[in-house]
Amino acid sequence: MRPELRFRRATIIASAALLLAAPFLADAAANKGPAPKGEEVYRCRDANGRFVYGQAIPAPCMEQDIEVLDGTGRVVRVIPGRRSMEEAAAQKAQEDALKAAAQRDRTLLATYLSVADIERLRDQRLELLEQQSRVTEQYIANLRERESRLMTDVQRFRPYNDSPKAPPVPDHLAEEMVNTVNGLVVYQEELTKNTAERNKLRAEFDADIRRFKELKGVK
Repeated sequence: MRPELRFRRATIIASAALLLAAPFLADAAANKGPAPKGEEVYRCRDANGRFVYGQAIPAPCMEQDIEVLDGTGRVVRVIPGRRSMEEAAAQKAQEDALKAAAQRDRTLLATYLSVADIERLRDQRLELLEQQSRVTEQYIANLRERESRLMTDVQRFRPYNDSPKAPPVPDHLAEEMVNTVNGLVVYQEELTKNTAERNKLRAEFDADIRRFKELKGVK
């Protein structure tokens, strides 16, 4: 082949290659596209829907799903963004709640045969708590009586007695006063806790009764 023909053929091939590569080169230049072969690139879309590239995760990608490209521009994996992770967590929580509700329904139907069964168990548990409450109330009454007696006793001693000749409160009497007051605090807290537990128990059994009626179609 003559030299001028070989030169013309090489020119045509080179021009065709440039025309084919032009769109890719323009996109890579505009968006800082795929990295050289062998390196990974991170990519996401910005607020305008355009691709944003970077060899480190670009700032606009922090909230979004991030595609990881290999050196050929192929997506090799996707890193979920915070929004996707929050949505996935919310969906899982909802699914878990539905599963838990279904399990409660199965347990409810397997445990009781009638509303009367639920009410019977409720009354038994409430009675136990009420018995504990009555015992606690009696302890409180006894401690208040002791406190009143001790207050009468300490009136003979300083600093409750203004007389210069009044002796100081004996150690054993002061210790008994402290123990009595501390006991009152403890039993008052127990009584408050018992009341809250009874209210919670009633609410839970009321909810079980309503749901059991729904499942059984009972009014």
